[in-house]
Amino acid sequence: MPPTTIARVLETSLYAEDLQAADHFYGTVLGLERIAFVEGRHVFFKCGAGVVLIFDPRSTANQPTTVNGAPVPLHGARGAGHIALAVPDSELPGWRAHLRTNGVAIESEVTWPRGGRSLYMRDPAGNSVEIASPTLWGFRE
Repeated sequence: MPPTTIARVLETSLYAEDLQAADHFYGTVLGLERIAFVEGRHVFFKCGAGVVLIFDPRSTANQPTTVNGAPVPLHGARGAGHIALAVPDSELPGWRAHLRTNGVAIESEVTWPRGGRSLYMRDPAGNSVEIASPTLWGFRE
């Protein structure tokens, strides 16, 4: 048995080779607050009580780095990843309009059996980005 219950996801990672395009999509279009940018390596965003990390896998999968003398394990992925971002169900129509205004194609809209809805799109790197009401997993909004 673990010593404590894990309460939430602290951070999640996606991978993109064009960090400028990722910075624009997540920072400007989605409105997340950028907290770090290192050209050729990563761009990080605050997202509610968590963090969205966008890494360039050409760096993080091949170039060792250390923080305060401790090695950060190499990591990276190829192909499309997925992230779901929570918004109240009542705000989904506004998000649909905002995305279209910003030239972001909505790939799919899903109404879930438990309740809740999702809007799916692709970021510039091809990752699947979902804006969804938390009720799809039984969470309150």
